Amino acid sequence: MNDGASPSIPQLLSPQNATDLFHSVDAFLFDCDGVIWKGDKLIDGVPHTLEMLRSKGKKLIFVTNNSTKSRRQYAKKFHSLGIAVTEEEIFSSSFAAAMFLKVNEFPPEKKVYVIGEEGILDELELAGFIGLGGPEDGKKMVHLKPNYLFEHDKNVGAVVVGLDQYINYYKLQYATLCIRENPGCLFVATNRDAVGHMTDLQEWPGAGCMVAAVCGSTQKEPIVVGKPSTFMMDFLLKKYQISTSRMCMVGDRLDTDILFGKNAGCRTLLVLSGVTTQSTLQDPTNDILPEYFTSKISDLLNLLGP
Repeated sequence: MNDGASPSIPQLLSPQNATDLFHSVDAFLFDCDGVIWKGDKLIDGVPHTLEMLRSKGKKLIFVTNNSTKSRRQYAKKFHSLGIAVTEEEIFSSSFAAAMFLKVNEFPPEKKVYVIGEEGILDELELAGFIGLGGPEDGKKMVHLKPNYLFEHDKNVGAVVVGLDQYINYYKLQYATLCIRENPGCLFVATNRDAVGHMTDLQEWPGAGCMVAAVCGSTQKEPIVVGKPSTFMMDFLLKKYQISTSRMCMVGDRLDTDILFGKNAGCRTLLVLSGVTTQSTLQDPTNDILPEYFTSKISDLLNLLGP
């Protein structure tokens, strides 16, 4: 969808261009980790900024690569932080994984093995699929001894890999056997983020680490359903009927959020409250350039006024 035009230098958000951007879009798409919150701590000024945008008639949509929660669990997290968001306004990579299987008519009698957390299992169940693995297999051990044969379910037709703080050798072997030995088994990744703000004080290894491990053992590349893949955008367009040129993607990552927005033909705003620093943005080797950048989303409130 991108027109392939030569990249222009990102502009620091100002009262003038913030006003121009505001009037040119109908919907703001927000990443969550590093944009709305870090871990379980809200970033300063977020609630008032979201309230201002809603009060002025803008649609708010939250598009996150973090697959540890389902849309229902994310809605609960927003509410616990004092922000009213509905499940329908949330598009998580856990939801995207389940929807990918659904739109591609994955047989419901087949099973899905999960390296990931409850979010993926919950979305698979809501979509009518049988999920195996997840946190439960984090407790399981392997025994590397003579005549030990690791058994796996031959009826697994897909392996979904996402962020998993309980990843272990058992899960890696199970996923590897399914992909290598079960005929036609799909390898689906929620995303390939290298790191993420799982807590407010520091970054932690992201789903990309788990995905890379399975790539290494299977020698296969996954189907990626989260950002920067535009798979989730297909659902957004069906639901909201808004042209991508009237949407602004707001995120803290160049290689996922901003690239997702650019690939889909959205306006793009990078915030420096998460993974990306200004020096990374302006590094000569960086070729993923947002239209605008600013320190955090509450700058919109300060520049536009209440």
